Amino acid sequence: MNAKTKKRMIVVTGVIVMVLILILAIVGGSTAAKTISLADAASGQYVDQRVQVTGNVVENSYTTTGNVLTFSIYDPDSEDGSTLSVSYDGAAASTFGNDVTAICTGKIGDDGVLYASEMVTKCPSKYESGTEALTVDRMMGYGSDITGTTVRVTGKIQAGSQNAAGQGDRFVLEDADTGATVSVLFDGAVSEETLADGASVVLTGNLTEDGKFSATNVALAE
Repeated sequence: MNAKTKKRMIVVTGVIVMVLILILAIVGGSTAAKTISLADAASGQYVDQRVQVTGNVVENSYTTTGNVLTFSIYDPDSEDGSTLSVSYDGAAASTFGNDVTAICTGKIGDDGVLYASEMVTKCPSKYESGTEALTVDRMMGYGSDITGTTVRVTGKIQAGSQNAAGQGDRFVLEDADTGATVSVLFDGAVSEETLADGASVVLTGNLTEDGKFSATNVALAE
């Protein structure tokens, strides 16, 4: 290889490297999200910019149309009562629910809505003793005699039965000994650990007339 050919290859290689650097810079710049507060997101100064906003889901603010989940979030550390509307085009995790912390990433539209392409939910794990709680089999055995009465029941999460809040029954509770089951209604926040397949949990709530358990609290069994 003569000197002229070597020089030409060096120049071509240099151009390729520069183009790759430019492409990476453009791609990186377009996907990076700026973390801002909910108040900043609601101010209108970040329209059409890719941002990440964290807030808690406003109680019963969520609806699902097709595959689009819409809801509102608020800042639990702020007293001004500001909320931000979010539209998420994707499947919500089973941990989604009232007052759960939602980390939303996307672009804010001219209408002030955060159109999220990514969403992560989280909430603190809670534990509760299962002492004196009824088993599923024992509770169901009482039938109508226990309907509407606040009780505590313990069992395990049936594998594959979990749904996000607002998308039907939240999960199925199974008796670890007999295999008896009951469908559970619950719209509150709950951790991924609590809703894991086979997790032992303690529920507080009441048996409804249609034979489902309406829970007011879901906790991991100690």
